[in-house]
Amino acid sequence: MDEKNQERDVYVAIADPTRRKLLRLLAETEELPLHELTPQFQMGRTAVSKHLAILKEAGLVADRKVGRETRFRLIPAPLQEIKDWVSFYEKFWMGNIALLKNLLSEE
Repeated sequence: MDEKNQERDVYVAIADPTRRKLLRLLAETEELPLHELTPQFQMGRTAVSKHLAILKEAGLVADRKVGRETRFRLIPAPLQEIKDWVSFYEKFWMGNIALLKNLLSEE
């Protein structure tokens, strides 16, 4: 598969704080048009569109045309991969913290 056809990595997509904020905004509503998303950021419409395109490539956002505007919505399923990854490390740290508590209580 060549680079242009390859989907963008979900971890890369959420690495940017602007994209994480976009995801949060979209999670709070069913759909939002670009003209309502743009004022939430200190950047122009084109820059917000580029961030949305990256999220779309990662499968985190879908868009649809309604008349002249494009409306965006969150697709949360790809975030499950991140949740699973973080959960593994949460279990790791909770186990180690429990061991540390036991050691400290024995002393």
